[in-house]
Amino acid sequence: MLALMEQSKSIIITGHGIGGAIASLCALWLLCNLPAVSSPSPTQVLCITFGSPLLGNASLSRAVLRERWGGNFCHVVSKHDIMPRLLFAPLPSFSHLHGLLHYWHLSMASPSDNLVFQLRNEDKAELLRFVLLHLQVLALDEQEAPTSTSFWPLGSYLFCSQEGAMCIDNAVSVVKMMHLMLMTGSPSSCIEDHLMYGDYVGNVCVQFLKQRSFMQGDLPESSYEAGVALALQSSGMDIQESVAGAAKDCLKMARRMGRTPNLNSAKLAIRLSEINPYRAQIEWYKASCDESDDQMGYYDCFKQRETSRRDSTVDLNRYKLASFWNRVIDMLEKNELPHDFHRRAKWVNTSQFYKLLVEPLEIAEYYRNGMHRVNGHYLSHGRERRFEIFDRWWRERRVSEEENNQRSKFASLTQDSCFWARVEEAKEWLDEARQESDRKVLALLWEKINGFERYARKLVESKEVSKDVVARNSSYSKWVKEYSALKSQMM
Repeated sequence: MLALMEQSKSIIITGHGIGGAIASLCALWLLCNLPAVSSPSPTQVLCITFGSPLLGNASLSRAVLRERWGGNFCHVVSKHDIMPRLLFAPLPSFSHLHGLLHYWHLSMASPSDNLVFQLRNEDKAELLRFVLLHLQVLALDEQEAPTSTSFWPLGSYLFCSQEGAMCIDNAVSVVKMMHLMLMTGSPSSCIEDHLMYGDYVGNVCVQFLKQRSFMQGDLPESSYEAGVALALQSSGMDIQESVAGAAKDCLKMARRMGRTPNLNSAKLAIRLSEINPYRAQIEWYKASCDESDDQMGYYDCFKQRETSRRDSTVDLNRYKLASFWNRVIDMLEKNELPHDFHRRAKWVNTSQFYKLLVEPLEIAEYYRNGMHRVNGHYLSHGRERRFEIFDRWWRERRVSEEENNQRSKFASLTQDSCFWARVEEAKEWLDEARQESDRKVLALLWEKINGFERYARKLVESKEVSKDVVARNSSYSKWVKEYSALKSQMM
């Protein structure tokens, strides 16, 4: 596969039944092993399955969406095929599963043979009722995804019938449509439909090639209503009154839920503009600290602050910004935002600026309150999850050539948002080195101390730090003096 990826610009993987699940696993493996996002021409992977059982739970489905891989999976599902719906039910309760799978396998291997499936009509009916019962529970649930470990759809679904085909990519709508279509089936059709994909796909292709007119009678004036009507007729449920209304509502819900993430994103953009004054006040605070006569800089001013209205305002703004960004992450993980939200330049750059500006204050507060003595140092025990997530967003962005240019002056914000946490750990290493008598332990301490000194010096020389780092009375400047003094004593 890796050799194939080097030679091909696109790879298509397909499978029927359980082979479809294997094809999906193979596609997931390929997508995980593709070149980095920044690659100029990454290999395109498409997985097409026919009557495939479900692959994983809602967590896997959300992960696929977050990686923007939903469009890489197209699952073709016939109207009554029970195979794609089987895993919605607890299978151990159905004792004839092995025989059913064996029958399907032999039928595909030798389609010309007249095979006799030894499953009574009563057993077929019981299987259909059993799956419908569990599928109905999920279909009637209004949640975006089940909270349990239930199986859940991922990717896009192409529903086929003798009348045509329609595509749905919203998982909740997929589950509802699977339920509605199966309700129109019979005990025999739910089993035999698994063997009819060649006929269904051929029929759909012929319909499109002949440019068949789908609608009988006048089209609705609204293009939206016309689209819903066409999809409903393609599903073959437009003439079945018992499910036609519910199927129409399901199609409308799919469109509505498809729009919701973009609407939420637009609302977040408005909310971001509303909280920007809080960020601006922190920027002003940083500028005033950097220009103050005490020459301590932004980090140390906040860490050693006294009770004042200005300091209290900055502290409150820090909490307000944290609340906003925690809400953003929560919405993204619940699939309430577009699946490529975390790749959009606006939000990647804004979250990075927030992290560089505010995380030094979080570190200052952590050490000011002595939390490192209770929980351990910030990097290992105190860092908020949102900053780690923003780190990942920033690493996965597309890097422009301008970002690689060398700086001619100090950065407005230190490019390592955890720089001050590293300084605090380095301060402790110096204190331990002064008191340590064991040579082996002392050697390990000096290895860490010298490693930090090289790292920090490189940042300063490349001007990747803000000027508050090199302020005369900053924690880092004091550390450099203590480091030089202790090192000269050791020599």
